[in-house]
Amino acid sequence: MLHGKQTWWFDKRPVIIGAATVVGPDEGEGPLAADFDLVHPELDMQQKSWEKAERLLLEQASEMALKYAKVNKQQLQFYIGGDLMNQIISNSFAARTIGSPYLGVFGACSTSMESLAIASLIVNSGSGEYVMAGTCSHNCTAEKQFRYPTEYGSQKPPTAQYTVTGAGAAVVAKAGKGPIVECATIGKIMDLGITDPFNMGAAMAPAAVDTLQAHFNDTGRQPKDYDLIVTGDLAGVGHPIAKDLLKRDGVPIDDTVFGDCGLMIYDVEKQKVQAGGSGCGCSAVVTYGHLLKRLQQGELKRILVCATGALLSPLSYQQGETIPCIAHAVAIESPMHN
Repeated sequence: MLHGKQTWWFDKRPVIIGAATVVGPDEGEGPLAADFDLVHPELDMQQKSWEKAERLLLEQASEMALKYAKVNKQQLQFYIGGDLMNQIISNSFAARTIGSPYLGVFGACSTSMESLAIASLIVNSGSGEYVMAGTCSHNCTAEKQFRYPTEYGSQKPPTAQYTVTGAGAAVVAKAGKGPIVECATIGKIMDLGITDPFNMGAAMAPAAVDTLQAHFNDTGRQPKDYDLIVTGDLAGVGHPIAKDLLKRDGVPIDDTVFGDCGLMIYDVEKQKVQAGGSGCGCSAVVTYGHLLKRLQQGELKRILVCATGALLSPLSYQQGETIPCIAHAVAIESPMHN
């Protein structure tokens, strides 16, 4: 099962038998809009608070994922999830609705692949037949908790990123039809001393590079073994840094397509999203919406999703702490790939 130092190899080949994504209006105006299952036209989604709107996103995504997987709540054995809110309340309250045994996790914006890795590990070990992974974020809840209330209208520098309003959920099973989770590389904390919460991309880039290098070392694979490698949400600042660091270390990253979910979800030239997307929902909706569809259709044979997370809190920032970061990578194979 353990392959090298940091990688779980899933020899039983767990399958993503159902996945769903729900997003907000800005994401619905982006280039991937057609790949999302539900687009809300308003940020409040007719809820009394931003936090309740975020919870609704996840409840709807999880409900649709179960429907697509043809699995009912009684059959679902575990739910793994987390988000950006204090005490991961969006997932804890949504798990109350889902009703399955629940493991709450926190990896900031890396939570999408952290939860998918754990769900796949449970299924691969034989400890569960149907396990769901899910995560979410909302632009206004993140602004309210980490920066300023949305109504304040604070100005942001070009290095800042725009939190994705969206939720993604995936049901992993021991058998069935769908993309196959091959392996997962669990990242280490990286902290290069950055303290600016408006420059998350630069803070997270070294973590992405460290995890990608660990993945290649553990598996013996090279970038060319993947049709696409995407980082979670390094966006316009962090993604070029990651690419330069990989090249500096001799990783032939130009042998494949190297993208970033934070740059894919929006039209950064036309939409007012600063450097690009971020948030727990960013890599979740791009992966469970856009990328899984391309795998299902055989357009992609194998991808590597390296979701990144900045593990700061409002309290740590106020105390002048630097920003520790992490990245988790999951390799997913098309069901049509022989």
